[in-house]
Amino acid sequence: MRRLRACLGAAAAVTLAAAGTTALVASTASGATTALDNRWYAAAPYLMPLDNDPPDPAAIMDATGLKAFQLAFVLAPDGGGCTPTWGGTAPVASDTAVQSVISTIRAKGGDVSVSIGGYGGTKLGQACADPASTAAAYQQVVTKYGLHAIDFDLEEPEYENSAAIRNEIGAAKILQQNNPGLYVSVTTAGTADGTGWFGKQMLLEAKAQGFTPNNFSIMPFDGGFNGAASQTSALTNFNTILQSTFGWDQATAYAHEGFSGMNGRSDTGEYFTQADFQTVLDYATSHHMDRFTFWSLNRDRQCTPADNGGRTSGTCSSVAQNAWDFAKYSVKFAGVTPPTTTPTPTPTPTPTPASCKPAWSSTAVYTAGNEVSYNKHNWKARWWTQNETPGASQWGPWQDEGAC
Repeated sequence: MRRLRACLGAAAAVTLAAAGTTALVASTASGATTALDNRWYAAAPYLMPLDNDPPDPAAIMDATGLKAFQLAFVLAPDGGGCTPTWGGTAPVASDTAVQSVISTIRAKGGDVSVSIGGYGGTKLGQACADPASTAAAYQQVVTKYGLHAIDFDLEEPEYENSAAIRNEIGAAKILQQNNPGLYVSVTTAGTADGTGWFGKQMLLEAKAQGFTPNNFSIMPFDGGFNGAASQTSALTNFNTILQSTFGWDQATAYAHEGFSGMNGRSDTGEYFTQADFQTVLDYATSHHMDRFTFWSLNRDRQCTPADNGGRTSGTCSSVAQNAWDFAKYSVKFAGVTPPTTTPTPTPTPTPTPASCKPAWSSTAVYTAGNEVSYNKHNWKARWWTQNETPGASQWGPWQDEGAC
């Protein structure tokens, strides 16, 4: 539940003969790009481009063969309003930092999807008045970045707000209609029986509005899961829910179903290893599921003792691994064999440790977006807080931004 969590020219539609799909090419200020096969957008792992010590996407592409990234998250402004921002603080309209990341990816033949929502912050569905205004805010993101794919990450606390979910589902439907070929995924919480009451209400809202995305994906972690068997069981149960909700047969339900996992140690202390990912990947491909992704590439590297003391981190996985081990499962889902030899890496500058933010104070009042340092890590406040120690609770107000 996401607690940690080339150039474009004139608009044109490009037919992807191999996939049999039509994808939008949008217009932005930066030149022309062609959509990837939809399977790549379905395989795109999440990447926070501005937080959690962002890795170099070019290096990941070189090492794994990955071509698509799911950039997270677009939210309403922390100060209120119905305009899109990155993380509630960086307006999309004036963004150059994320645009630079996208340009790097596209220059190497890749592309991005953008995810809206997630666990923290205020969502546009909560802030905007109706589906039309919500869609208009998201259309700014689609147009700015020339998107061919978008993800609606609908989870708590937003999915407990029926008006907000009505706005989000309505906005997704409008975007789908106004951007022919746009790949749309909807991601929500997973439970042992598939998804919970609010997830089921979200599906009923989609049915009532006549909206069918490319897939509905569940996140089977942070809910008492224990390895791959519990996850595939939840996916089987979720398939039954999709059948009963939409009147689909089993194969059609699987063709509209997705998996969104968490690599390594989850927020609640569950562990998902490379072997677990392989098992779920085998399940997804054998059942012809539409999507296989995970949270996140920022975490797809081994922790050092300074990074992690047996806790969940936003910048490493807390399991033994080589860098980008988990990304390779996404590459396999896209139908590509990851490289077996180490390619010549894209030259990157030697990273320097982040400087420490002002020290946390137990008496100070902090609001969403405020940054502090504590125990040699930087932390960002998710919401209003006072006298809550950073890192004291996995469910607390502080997001770990890595060692400093």
